[in-house]
Amino acid sequence: MSDQKRLFLVDAYALIFRGYYAFIKNPRINSKGVDTSAIMGFMNSLLDVIKRERPDHLAVCFDKGGSADRVEMFEAYKANRDETPEAIKVAVPYIEQILRAMHIPIMVKEGFEADDVIGTLSKQAEKEGYKTFMVTPDKDFAQLVSDNIFMYRPVFGGGYETWGIEEVKKKFEVDDPLQVIDFLGMMGDSSDNIPGLPGVGEKTAKKLLAEYGSMENLLANTHELKGKMKEKIEASKELGMLSKKLATIMLDVPVEFDAKDFELDHPDIQKVTKIFQELEFRQLLSNFQKTFAVEDSSAETDTEETPSKENSKTPKTSKPSAGAGQFSLFDAQGNEDVIVSTQSSRNTSETTSHLYQSIAPGLATKLFIQNLMKQSSVCFDTETTGIDPITAELVGIAFSWEVGKGFYLPFPENKDDAQELIEQLRPFFESETIEKIGQNLKYDIKVLRKYNIKVKGKLFDTMLAHYLINPDMRHNMDVLAETYLNYTPISIEELIGKKGKNQLSMRDVPLEKQTEYAVEDADVTLQLKEHFEKELGEANTQKLFDDIEIPLLRVLADMELEGIKLDKEFLNSLSEELDNDIKNLETNIYKEAGEEFNIASPKQLGDILFDKLKLVDKPKKTKTGQYATSEDILSYLAKDHEIIKHILEYRTLAKLKSTYVDALPTQVEASTGRVHTDYMQTVAATGRLSSNNPNLQNIPIRTERGRQVRKAFIPRNDDYTLLSADYSQIELRIIAALSKEETMINAFKHGEDIHASTASKVFNVPIENVTREQRSNAKTVNFGIIYGVSAFGLSNQTDLSRSEAKELIDTYYATYPKLKSYISEQVDFARDHGYVQTVLGRRRYLKDINSRNAVVRSAAERNAVNAPIQGSAADIIKIAMINIYNKLEAGNYKTKMLLQVHDELVFDVYKPELDTIKSLVKMEMENAYKLEVPLDVDLGSGNNWLEAH
Repeated sequence: MSDQKRLFLVDAYALIFRGYYAFIKNPRINSKGVDTSAIMGFMNSLLDVIKRERPDHLAVCFDKGGSADRVEMFEAYKANRDETPEAIKVAVPYIEQILRAMHIPIMVKEGFEADDVIGTLSKQAEKEGYKTFMVTPDKDFAQLVSDNIFMYRPVFGGGYETWGIEEVKKKFEVDDPLQVIDFLGMMGDSSDNIPGLPGVGEKTAKKLLAEYGSMENLLANTHELKGKMKEKIEASKELGMLSKKLATIMLDVPVEFDAKDFELDHPDIQKVTKIFQELEFRQLLSNFQKTFAVEDSSAETDTEETPSKENSKTPKTSKPSAGAGQFSLFDAQGNEDVIVSTQSSRNTSETTSHLYQSIAPGLATKLFIQNLMKQSSVCFDTETTGIDPITAELVGIAFSWEVGKGFYLPFPENKDDAQELIEQLRPFFESETIEKIGQNLKYDIKVLRKYNIKVKGKLFDTMLAHYLINPDMRHNMDVLAETYLNYTPISIEELIGKKGKNQLSMRDVPLEKQTEYAVEDADVTLQLKEHFEKELGEANTQKLFDDIEIPLLRVLADMELEGIKLDKEFLNSLSEELDNDIKNLETNIYKEAGEEFNIASPKQLGDILFDKLKLVDKPKKTKTGQYATSEDILSYLAKDHEIIKHILEYRTLAKLKSTYVDALPTQVEASTGRVHTDYMQTVAATGRLSSNNPNLQNIPIRTERGRQVRKAFIPRNDDYTLLSADYSQIELRIIAALSKEETMINAFKHGEDIHASTASKVFNVPIENVTREQRSNAKTVNFGIIYGVSAFGLSNQTDLSRSEAKELIDTYYATYPKLKSYISEQVDFARDHGYVQTVLGRRRYLKDINSRNAVVRSAAERNAVNAPIQGSAADIIKIAMINIYNKLEAGNYKTKMLLQVHDELVFDVYKPELDTIKSLVKMEMENAYKLEVPLDVDLGSGNNWLEAH
């Protein structure tokens, strides 16, 4: 490495924004409700730079008050920027506190941007013989690059790339980095509101630079240009020069590079620790402590722990030493020696003490099982030949009951031999006294059922536990391990390669690698269980976990294994009918458009509707500049234009055909002849189940053709019939009960038509005189209130004008004052607590409930009202499913529960059991949870799902 000193200048806001948006889909909210995403993202980046690069000198540069000079030149400079997200406003003071505690200089100058501060310091440091690295993703900095000034750019997916002169020349197709200023000036910058030259984009700017070399030379030779380009640029010469000035980073900011002040110094460990603890940064604190690991000199006499087995790796407790991968970051004073590793801060199997053993056949297996049966709680994880549990075969099973230790039992490929081995494990899996722990246990349970093994006893699923603790976060094991254990597990791709035809089977992987991978999964899952066990209690969701989600896991496993029979011949005939319908619609659309075009092309469709037919005066456009033709936009126009109605119908039928009618037959499992959907418990934050592969919950039922798809789902044979059991208006019943609105409660208790009853009240007419239109409008309001319908939204869904819709909503709230109070109380509760909850205590966290952004806040307020209602409905049907399943099992019935679709359950009923099952299902569903309002269930049976429904 060169002896030349290196200075790293960090563009604070660029990394803060980048960190914030990195977590935008999964924000980090602490128990105080503070969104810490921006702080965490920035600090992860900063510590990463320190670990990777071991800088001699470092500073973090901030904007303050914007660029006064640029605003003076051009008043609209950066005027189009959105307001800074509140999470970033909250983050900056914390970040400044942390930097001060780390003794990292903060460089800021009122009236100047961080770009200018960094530019000035870079040039000053260059004169003093330093190599400067500007840590930023912002391409504008490329203009500063020289022999000793580099861009150090974080890249998507992790890591950094360094841009020197050659990289800048290649990226911007210039001869000198200074030409980047001309490039930016020509094409402008929408984020900074730099206008640029009209009609000049990235490609044109590069072309003009290649020919003329600079903005000035271009403007001096506009006579060589042609057509509209010539006219536009000649008319905008002043704008072009202004844009170049705005894009130029200033190099004369009144700041000074003092090498001594910029030296990376000892952080104040205690102060940083205190701030991190306040923010609840457990993993980041661990990362920080490892990055700046303070070792007492007296520890030098400690002996390093020796791995007890060949399979063990370097222990967690081993003392770091300066050497390969290590360096002394500071010149130690006194008895402190601060050491930083250049490797990743997360632990791996390579850096963590562990003992993972594979079990040989015969006596070793027998002794292992004897030991296994002595345990009270064991984590297990199956390794299989594929991800489909219906077809996958066992390759091995990993077991762990002590952190850092575990065993792997490989399975023979021969099915009879594999069955013989699993029989030896039957006492363990069917033991009622041994707790079984796993991550996504439903998969393992389904795999074992193929071998006629039922997993009994208490279960603990870490994926389900985390879902209840933090429903908005991802729940896969790798994410959980990195988040809660600061540990990166071995990637499956390391063993079998990426998805595709060349991907290996787990059987192809050497036993040693299988053992490391599989037992690590069991070990990590065991550790997560110990972590989540405490947090379930803290989140007040232990009862929900024990009484609903875990028992439901077994129910869903059985439903998925059972599957449902499909009538392929019917779907084939329906596909032909849809083809004819679609062709007829195409003919009508072409006739109305006056020409043929690609209806599925948004661009061609937009041109026809808005350029040729001019259906609206000012059509909306997408970011790419083409006309917007999304369903919500077209639906708004459908009332007035026949061609729009036909286009929407065309889209509906085309999607129905491709998504269901043609796709469903391909998803029939060859070995069973049935369709096996996968119910996911951990996707919807409200608690609702999601259906996948295929998704049976989104089959359209509002259209005749959509309903016909249900006709394809049939009983297993002539001895069976399908039974549909559907909760009647359960969400309205729940909102009536939760709001304690007597008028609605009484209507339900007396068995009245709730929509007619509502219409009678709000339109002030006797219930027998309510018109169909009045009932329809009342129904729209009834359901719309749950989702926060506005006058504008109600007007779009009905034939009411906006003023009539507003009057109807106002009358509705006046009629049901307690309902209005309940909605306000829910929002207030959410503002105070940061969450709302269902009747069973399932929480929905609402981080944006106090946002200053009205649009964001309104969405959170709607969720505050909707989530407890939708979530309570989900909880209630889950209870019903568990109770019905237990009754079917206890009664040894031939009838099976097959599907759950929102508020409906579908059963394959053995015909002699039909009356009994109807009574059983109705009783369990209607008594699943006691509300002030009776739950009502509609039953129907038939030779297919449509007939039953």
